[in-house]
Amino acid sequence: MSIEDGIAVITLDRPDKLNAFTTTMENELIEAFDSTDANDAVRAVILTGAGRAFCAGADLSSGAETFTEWSAESNGTDADGDDLRRDGGGRVVLRMFDSLKPIIAAINGPAVGVGITMTLAADFRLAADDARMGFVFNRRGLVPESCSSWLLPKLVPLQRALDWIYSGRIFTATEAFSAGLVYRLHSREDLLGEATALAHSLTRDSAPVSVALSRQMIWRMLGVEHPMVAHRVESIGINARGAQADVREGVEAFLEKREAVFPDRCSDAMPDLFSSHLPRPRW
Repeated sequence: MSIEDGIAVITLDRPDKLNAFTTTMENELIEAFDSTDANDAVRAVILTGAGRAFCAGADLSSGAETFTEWSAESNGTDADGDDLRRDGGGRVVLRMFDSLKPIIAAINGPAVGVGITMTLAADFRLAADDARMGFVFNRRGLVPESCSSWLLPKLVPLQRALDWIYSGRIFTATEAFSAGLVYRLHSREDLLGEATALAHSLTRDSAPVSVALSRQMIWRMLGVEHPMVAHRVESIGINARGAQADVREGVEAFLEKREAVFPDRCSDAMPDLFSSHLPRPRW
C-alpha cells in the first residue's frame, strides 16, 4: 500500500499469477483497510491490481481439490453452532462495507470470480476499457460469494444480475458500464490517474467525519425495511454533528467565502448513529 496526498492505493500484487486471490491476500486486505481507517491522513482508498490483471479469481493451484481442502478448514461458527470455513472474499467485502473512507476500485484488467465480487463493496468502479469480467461460479460448480447475492442486484437490474450469475459468462467492460456496474471507462494507461482525480474530487472540500458517516448511512440503509429508520439515523446525525466543531467551521467558511478547514477527525470524533437502530448481524 502507498499513500500520497491523502489517497491510499492498495495493490493486489501477484502479477505472475494474475493476482489470484489467496488466504494471505484476504488477510492482508483486511489489515490494509484497518490501516486506512485508522489513519486520519487518508481521505480515500483506491484498490487496483499489479500487472495486466485486476484479479483472476481464487487461486486454483491445488486443482480439483481446491475447495475440498478449503471446506475442511474452519474460521467461524454458523447460526446452528457448526464450524465452517468462512468465505474469504466475504470477509474482505464486509470489512470494505465498514470502511470510513470512500473506496474506488480501479479495475485495470481481467476481474473474474472474487476478482469482480470484491469490488461490489467499493463506492465506485472504474475500469480499463478493454477489461473483461465474469461471475463464473456456476461454471465451476460453486455459488456466488463475497456477499454478491446481496450486493449485485442492488447495483444492476435484476435480470442482468441473473444473466451474469446463471450463465457465468465473461462480459466486456462496455457491457458492465451499460448495466451500471462500472461508473466510468478509461484507457488502461489513464485509469489510475482518473481514479486519483475522482478520489480528490470526492473528498477535497468535505469534512472527513461527515464523509465517513455519510458512507455508512448510504450503505447501511440499503437493507432497512422502512424510511423511518433512515429518518431516525439522520436525526441523530444532524444533532450529533451540529454540536461538533466541523459544523461551525463549515458555516463560517461558507459565509466568509473561504475554504473550510475542518478540525474533526475520524479517529476521535465519530458519533455513533447506528447501534440503537441497526444492530450488527451475528455470524
